[in-house]
Amino acid sequence: MKNIQGQVVLVTGATRGLGKGIALALGEAGATVYITGRSFEQSLSEQGISGSLQETQAAVTAVGGICIPVQVDHSDDEQVRLLFERVQDEQQGKLDLLVNNVYSGVQALRDVNGQPFWNFEPSLWDACNHVGLRSHYVASIFAARIMIKRQQGLICTISSWGGLSYIFGTAYGAGKAGCDRLAADMATELKPHNVTSISLWPGIVGTEHISQMVSAMEVEDTTDPRIAFMKEHYNWETPLLTGRVIAKLASETNIIHRTGKVHIVAELAQKYGVVDRDGNLPVSLRSLNFILPLAIPALQKYPWLIPNLKIPWSLLLLKALSSPQI
Repeated sequence: MKNIQGQVVLVTGATRGLGKGIALALGEAGATVYITGRSFEQSLSEQGISGSLQETQAAVTAVGGICIPVQVDHSDDEQVRLLFERVQDEQQGKLDLLVNNVYSGVQALRDVNGQPFWNFEPSLWDACNHVGLRSHYVASIFAARIMIKRQQGLICTISSWGGLSYIFGTAYGAGKAGCDRLAADMATELKPHNVTSISLWPGIVGTEHISQMVSAMEVEDTTDPRIAFMKEHYNWETPLLTGRVIAKLASETNIIHRTGKVHIVAELAQKYGVVDRDGNLPVSLRSLNFILPLAIPALQKYPWLIPNLKIPWSLLLLKALSSPQI
């Protein structure tokens, strides 16, 4: 459904993974989609995983979307400034949606492999948070300058459950908590201009990197129930689901009422009646439908026996999501 026909959107970091799926969904919803990445024609391979702007453009075009690729290194502020200048010039000052997605820390996190932060050089912080938290801040500056002139717009910052719970390590968690705080504080300053800022948490997304990581796990690792759970791909989402949820958010007439908040992809998908690529709808990671099968793997075969009830935040903050404690 072309529910955002005519909107101008920008997705950062869209050569693969979440960014590619988001661009695809926004294209199928009717938007003019600008995408950024470092590789234009030749695929940059990371651990055998490739992706390029032209490949994403072709995928968006195939579903009837309009896609404009722009080669950008988000560690270079001048390139980012010129990107927004181009969008403003080509679209007569219009930018309806910015999706802050670009992230270059995946390989660094794989190198960490569960080791403590003091085993690594301080450069690990920049590897996780320069093209990530910092680049989201920079892109938001230039997007806000365009949006406030028209007194409308949406800035969606991709974050994760790592903002409240230890997942991939200290540098990662601090960066994701920063993304959530960035979205909230920007919302405070942007609300008088009717510009919305939110943070979005996908679930377990089967990106190329995550799929490869799980495929490479050793058989003996199945003694760890968390690894066995991942190998089953239980409750995985595709990047397309996040994009379809963002398309619905961008079509809301009163989106400002969501500003400053963290939103969970699976919960919004349920609210909007959005389904994933294969027609299914993953549940929220705070739902009993996810938590009980994680604790008792045999229940994965009988999901209909478990009520789709969400654990209240107040209970999660007592233990599972225990950072920061006050």
